[in-house]
Amino acid sequence: MKQRIFGWISVVIGIIFAFAVVEVTAIAWLYIEDGRYTPAAELYERTQNTYVRDATKGSACRYVDTLFPHPYVAFVHHANPPCGIPWVNNVGLFGDDFTVLKRPDRYTILLTGGSVASQLGQNAAPPAPRYFEEELNKKYVSPNGKPFLVLNGGDGAWKEPQAFILFALYATSVDAVVTLDGFNEHYFFWPGAQARFERPLSNFIEVNPFVADENFGDAAIGWVMGRVAGTLALNPILGHSHAAYMVIRGIEAAAKGKDSFKSNKKTTLEGMFAMPEDIRRDHELAFAVQLSLYQKYVRGIEALARDYNVKTAYFLQPAPAWGKVLTEEEKRVVGDLSYRDLYRKIMAGMMTLRERNLPIFDLGDIFADQKGTIYADHIHFARDAVNESPGNRLIAARMGQLLAETWGLQRKP
Repeated sequence: MKQRIFGWISVVIGIIFAFAVVEVTAIAWLYIEDGRYTPAAELYERTQNTYVRDATKGSACRYVDTLFPHPYVAFVHHANPPCGIPWVNNVGLFGDDFTVLKRPDRYTILLTGGSVASQLGQNAAPPAPRYFEEELNKKYVSPNGKPFLVLNGGDGAWKEPQAFILFALYATSVDAVVTLDGFNEHYFFWPGAQARFERPLSNFIEVNPFVADENFGDAAIGWVMGRVAGTLALNPILGHSHAAYMVIRGIEAAAKGKDSFKSNKKTTLEGMFAMPEDIRRDHELAFAVQLSLYQKYVRGIEALARDYNVKTAYFLQPAPAWGKVLTEEEKRVVGDLSYRDLYRKIMAGMMTLRERNLPIFDLGDIFADQKGTIYADHIHFARDAVNESPGNRLIAARMGQLLAETWGLQRKP
């Protein structure tokens, strides 16, 4: 009996020792990768960008659990328990409700774009600072003399034509429209890209499971592994395990890009937005086609705005691959920067809209003189515990200055 007990104890000790060796090995490997010791909790956070992570931080819900299908802009959010976001407004976005007609007591600006635009408008719970609105009300007098109201018309993974569609829905409700975009759009400009510019990003399939089995294998894998990572991160033991994190990362890396996840269906979302092969093979032609589609929706906003006497301004967002000397902290989180030349080419192409007298501005160099940390991940700006954000404040200030020059805003004394 004693021998059997001793045997079991030996087995348990052996298992514990083996796990300890694996854990130490994982810690050492990740130390070499990062150049420093990184807590497992921080590594798990990296499996999601900060916009996605902050939406459900501290809860057992995942970002997908907050999403709600929209008939025109693909996806928004909901406020329904248990996983809804309580401060979501009447159209599924953040901040003040959208009205049918213009508010007589405000000068209303629709700020639209992707997650960076959403954060600039403020997607966090009130009373988080509304960077852009605060900047305008602090320094400028609106064209009608009323306080500025910035409607938050941005959301994570949005891109054109979602901004165009949203403005078309609410053109009679606002006095001005401002876009801040460029990064989500750039994914469709890579040489050989198979989809037309208009194809919605992966959040669309998360709220439309009917199309989820077509060739969105990588997105589906990322979604599944993200949920697994989120569950493990909340576990009091595995949430602190570097080895568990490496297992999740390894499975995701091994599974992505496999043809076994392609659909055999005749009608698929991918097929609806497929770029013809003859165009796809000619990289310069494909770039020109995608750029013309991007410009088409900006020009569409401009045409509609002029018809409804709505002021406009279009801002191309900065990205960490260009325009800033990155801090060591930023280098650890911004990821692959190989898109640098492609991104600048897109920005240059979009700036040719000035030849059509469109008020479009490139913010790519806005952080050139900043020595501190601005970026929190591959594109979003760092925010502290009370949502203060140097990056968002600088963006708001530059945009306000350019709007004042373009719209002739009077500066407050």
